[in-house]
Parts: sequence; structure tokens; C-alpha cells
Amino acid sequence: MEKRSKYEKPLRIPFGEMRQTFYDILRQRGFSDEDAALSARLFTETSCDGVYSHGLNRFPRYIGDIDQGYIDVQAEPQLIARNGVMEQWDGGLGPGNLNAYRSMERAVAIARENGMGCVALRNTNHWMRGGTYGWQAADAGCQAMLWSNTTGLMPPWGGIEPTIGNNPMILALPRAGGHVVLDFAQSMYSFGKLSIHSKSGEPLPYVGGYDEDGNLTKDASAIEKSIRPLPAGLWKGSGLAIMLDLFATTLSGGNSTMEISQQEHEHGLSQVFIAIESSSGRRAIVDDIIEHLHSTRPVDTRKEVRYPGERTLEVRTENMASGIPVDQQIWEQVCRL
Repeated sequence: MEKRSKYEKPLRIPFGEMRQTFYDILRQRGFSDEDAALSARLFTETSCDGVYSHGLNRFPRYIGDIDQGYIDVQAEPQLIARNGVMEQWDGGLGPGNLNAYRSMERAVAIARENGMGCVALRNTNHWMRGGTYGWQAADAGCQAMLWSNTTGLMPPWGGIEPTIGNNPMILALPRAGGHVVLDFAQSMYSFGKLSIHSKSGEPLPYVGGYDEDGNLTKDASAIEKSIRPLPAGLWKGSGLAIMLDLFATTLSGGNSTMEISQQEHEHGLSQVFIAIESSSGRRAIVDDIIEHLHSTRPVDTRKEVRYPGERTLEVRTENMASGIPVDQQIWEQVCRL
């Protein structure tokens, strides 16, 4: 978000206005009415939930990828193979958020019939906010696990060159009092988060990577320049990123991070979507665990210890009521598209 004086109120855009703006632009780019409506809703919900880096802020790049021919707005996912509860699909280089939404939709349908469903998707594009599809599965009453590979954005532990992906992973569990959803990249901070801090000039809360001299730093712009984000969990995050890429590549039959990195542009990604029918027999224990978590004595007595996704629900409620805060320059850029 744009850095502002503490006395200056941010520009806020109503949910419906933002969604309509996205819809109109997508229709101009050749999206069908149904696809434009879904993609616009997904982008708006992402910003409404406070993930501005993958909502409004990402939209101009999304349109740029369409205009440059990296995204085929007419593409429809195609079933390649089926083996029990697992299906393999080809995304045809279509819009990443639409491919991902429909892949999770299919995984949920398989889970409803068999208890579990898995869709491995190849030849797709950036899915924007991965957590979107975790919330989607939880709304459908399913637990979920999903991940994507990316181009090389992070050095493996012990290396300097960015040869492994910052592969996002999402875990989701439905709950009547608010779904539990964990959405995390394999670096301390996603590049979207680094971009926000780089633009504002504010340091990261914790060390996030290395500068070009190999020094650990909280300077987001220095990390962007060096392309050396710090793996979350150090060697553990590095190892998990490698394994997620291996699983996505082999299950989908698609591109690996190594192959994606050899292209001039990040596209043709591989992703996995797993949905599990949630058992009603143990739902009460989830609330007990959350209550136990909330009872933990916090470091800052003014703040409660939260479960994954709890802050998202608070931000969503606030932004639906007051409008979605936007970077005015980016909003004006979008309105000119």
C-alpha cells in the first residue's frame, strides 16, 4: 500500500465498484460473461481480504500478460487422465485463477463421491492468491491441501542463485465459527509482500533475505534486487519448496521450476489440488483447539493469539463495511486499462 501520513485517510473503493471495474476490463479483453464475472470476483475478494499484493495490485500485470499473449482467455481446461480419485488436467495456458478455481471445484466434486479428490493441473498460469481456493474448499465443507510451483525465485539452502521456486502452499479446514486457512510461500515473505514494503519504504518486521553483498536485511528493495529471499525455516523451507515442485511436476506431468525458469516469462506452471470430505464426528474438537489457542498468554497483552485465517475474517468484515483500501496510483492505473 502507498505510504501515507497517519492523519490521511486511505482511498477506499466499495466492493461492488471494484468488482464491476475489473469485470468491464476483462470483458474488453475477450472474456466471456461468466469468466469475467468469476475472475473479477476473485480479484476483488482477494483485495477485500487484505491480500492487496495479489488482488488490485496484481491486476495490471494480469492484463499485461493477457495483452502479451501469455494468457489465453478462451482456453478451457482439458481432462488428460483419470486414476481412481485422482485426475490430471491441462490448463491450456488459460487464466490462472479460473483454472485453479475450477480445479478445486472438481477436486471437491470427486471428494463428495469418494471421500477424497485430487486434481493435478499442468500448463496453467499464476493463480493469484492461492488461499482463495482453500477458502473455496472450506466453504464447500472440505478440508484441502494445495500448492503450485513457480519460476526460480529463491536460492536453495547453501546456494546463491535463485534456482528453486517460492512455491506457495495452502492448508484449509472448514469451521462454522470461521474457517482455518493457512496460506504461505516458502520464503519468509512472498515477492508480493516484498513489493508492498519496497514501495512504502518501510522495513520488514523480521529479516527477510540478503542484500547483494550477502548481508541479512529487512530492506525489501535490497532483497528484490539480489533475488535472495530467506527460506522460511531456513533449510526446512528450502527442502519443502523442492519437494512441492517435485510432487507438482510428477503428478501433473507438467513443467518443473527448472523448466519454467528457462522461459523468458513465468507461465506453464504445475499445481495440485486435494480436497477431503470433512468428518462431522470430530468437528467439536476444532473449536476446542481454537479456544485453547486463544487462551495462550500473548507477548503483547493488547493482542490475542490468532489462528490461521482469523485476521483475514476481521479484515474482510471491515473492508466490506468501509470499502477496500487501495493505492491511489494503482487504482487510477487500473481504471485506465
